[in-house]
Amino acid sequence: MLIDADWIAAHLADPDVRVIEIDVSRGAYDQGHIPGAILWNAYTDLRHPDYTPMSQSELDGLLSRTGVTAETTVALYGYAPSLAYWLLDWHGHERIRVMDGPRERWESAGHEWSTDVPESRATTYERQGGTPDLIVSRDQLRKLIGSPDAVILDVRSPEEFRGERFWPSGAAEDVGRAGHVPGAVHMPVDVLREDDGAPTDPEKLRRLYEKQDVLPERRVVTYCTIGNRASQVAYVLKHELGYPNVAIYYGSWSEWGHLPDTPVAT
Repeated sequence: MLIDADWIAAHLADPDVRVIEIDVSRGAYDQGHIPGAILWNAYTDLRHPDYTPMSQSELDGLLSRTGVTAETTVALYGYAPSLAYWLLDWHGHERIRVMDGPRERWESAGHEWSTDVPESRATTYERQGGTPDLIVSRDQLRKLIGSPDAVILDVRSPEEFRGERFWPSGAAEDVGRAGHVPGAVHMPVDVLREDDGAPTDPEKLRRLYEKQDVLPERRVVTYCTIGNRASQVAYVLKHELGYPNVAIYYGSWSEWGHLPDTPVAT
């Protein structure tokens, strides 16, 4: 699944490859992006204005509008490629690649940015199935609270978990109720990397999770604010540590914390 900048550079002219940048605003993309790349906004393209998740049929529409077919290899990069990867996997799209590391890897590998915005030729996306167990809805998460067979894993910062801030940046606009899902285990996404940025040794990581009762025999559901950090952790648990039953709560705190009747702990 993981690729480097040189792989993308070698496939820029391939009509069967679609490069997509994932971010929460147009700022970085407009200043410069991989040539031919289009932008998916994690807020406006991957969820509704009230922060609720988009459906699979709506994802069909997004893929069609941006020129993707079931046979297209989608190469993701940017701020939140893990979220898009998890959604496409849930959707049943088979050809998915993610550029390993931050978007700056493109420039540091000696490649140039572009400011040209490509036009997308609409397609008819034909879904090939899907993996529904990879995503948990708000109602499903409610039913898992207190279940001995499941663990709800909050991967946000300590400040977010304790209810000291709603958004990870600490922004005060459009905030909801801060806190966490009752009974959630807290293990921030930072544990995936050492202080020098190197990936944490898998066996060390396994011990950290098992110490918090995040066990392979339990259903593990991760969440964060918009799903990006949750999908990073879910990917490691499922594909690197071999946990068989991992999902993300796609709505995450941007949905849960904006609703008036969801239980919130601090």
